[in-house]
Amino acid sequence: MALIQCDFFSETLGLSTSMMVILPQSTQGQIGMKGTGGSGKHPTLYLLHGLSDDHTIWLRRTSIERYVASLGLAVVMPAVHRSFYTDMKIGNNYWTFVSEELPRIAQSFFPLSDRREDNFASGLSMGGYGAFKLGLRCPDRFAAVASLSGALDATALDFMNRSELDQIFGSVDEVRGSAEDLFFLAEQAVRSGALVPKLYQCCGTEDFLYSANQRFLDHARKLNMDLTYEEEPGGHDWGYWDRKIQSVLNWLPLPGRV
Repeated sequence: MALIQCDFFSETLGLSTSMMVILPQSTQGQIGMKGTGGSGKHPTLYLLHGLSDDHTIWLRRTSIERYVASLGLAVVMPAVHRSFYTDMKIGNNYWTFVSEELPRIAQSFFPLSDRREDNFASGLSMGGYGAFKLGLRCPDRFAAVASLSGALDATALDFMNRSELDQIFGSVDEVRGSAEDLFFLAEQAVRSGALVPKLYQCCGTEDFLYSANQRFLDHARKLNMDLTYEEEPGGHDWGYWDRKIQSVLNWLPLPGRV
């Protein structure tokens, strides 16, 4: 694998920012690991961080590089700070950045596929919310999206400071029934008749976001969405996410898998 720290300027954000990128490499001589490359442009996983993290966190807390080595899968990990992957009420347009500019820039820098069937998103906590929002708002560009312990109910983020939430979303009333509300987006996606990405959702039963995950699960089931759900004992911690990102990788409908 190739691991690249990529620093670049974002026109959308009006500032310099960063992403970590893992690129596939065919290898035979690495001790303890065999890499798979492949010709052409790579299928890509956009792997999103949580509220208190940054673009380096998945590499520092998990073995994501080792997990994807045999899959021929590129991984793009952007920095979005505490934005909730949203065009903030007071702040920068991180939704526009992550949904439009980031894929365009990454695909211009690296040999990444732009085909829907080759593009996926996943994330933890705030990043789980971001991944589902990418899938539900951009269903024509993502084949599958996954949430690990996702903060899926943007109307019930009681663990955050109210003033910070106001800067990100505005009032709760502004969120409900808007493009920031995953429950509303799920309804809209199903009713539109559009091709909705496959969804994967997991949450530990001791996680403080467990009840929010149950609410979204019930909602998705009522809508008959194509959602795979897994739960097991676990909290809001990296031991759990390191295990479950492996489950996500096994679940992804990668090219060549049935």
